[in-house]
Amino acid sequence: MKNSLFIAACSCILFFSCAKKKIPDSTGLLGLDYYPTTIGKYVIYNVDSTIYNSLTQDTILSKYQIKEKIADSFTDNEGQDALRMERYIKKYNPTKPYDSIAWTIKEVWLVNATSKSIQVVEGNVRFTKLIFPIQQSANWDGNAKNTLGEWLYSYEYIDKNETIGSKQLENVLSVKQKNYRTLISYQNYAEKYAKGVGLVYREITDILSNNVIANVPVEGRIEDGVIYKQTLVTYGYE
Repeated sequence: MKNSLFIAACSCILFFSCAKKKIPDSTGLLGLDYYPTTIGKYVIYNVDSTIYNSLTQDTILSKYQIKEKIADSFTDNEGQDALRMERYIKKYNPTKPYDSIAWTIKEVWLVNATSKSIQVVEGNVRFTKLIFPIQQSANWDGNAKNTLGEWLYSYEYIDKNETIGSKQLENVLSVKQKNYRTLISYQNYAEKYAKGVGLVYREITDILSNNVIANVPVEGRIEDGVIYKQTLVTYGYE
């Protein structure tokens, strides 16, 4: 797939020093409250994923929960303040509630939170998720720190009241990463963040169909691609 969101890299964190560093207080930054960096903060999400494969004629449906926890702070190998984000998974079991299933470590990601941006190393790929100060319609290259080529992100809206999952949230912002449609393809990449919580929603829709049918959008005739939605369940500190 074009996007590297699903690259597992538990070993990548081993290349960094473990010296503890204090991350700057969010009250001094123009937007870091949209991505709280307190050690122990966690967010739990429901994930629904559908993968289409025209070669095998398979459609793979997956349901699971992800827990992202800010586990530690340290100095990375470039001398920058960094955060260790541990990601855990619970696979859906129709015979058991999620609360009865134990978390299993999935991977470890790296976060750099500064007065200018939030950068997240997902697997071995660094993405610039947010830039500061947060301003309506501001745009930036989310791939500026990797080799995947320019990919312009922009703030679609800021400080909107919105229901995400079952949570009524104030001060939600939306980052439009890509929204592009042709007769044979549709790509919609987006993330939403809420003050005091962090990431509350992620969508990846990247689908393709060479079988063009009049008045039928790509969504109604998918042959290849992925539809992935990650939605807030709850959050807290431990």
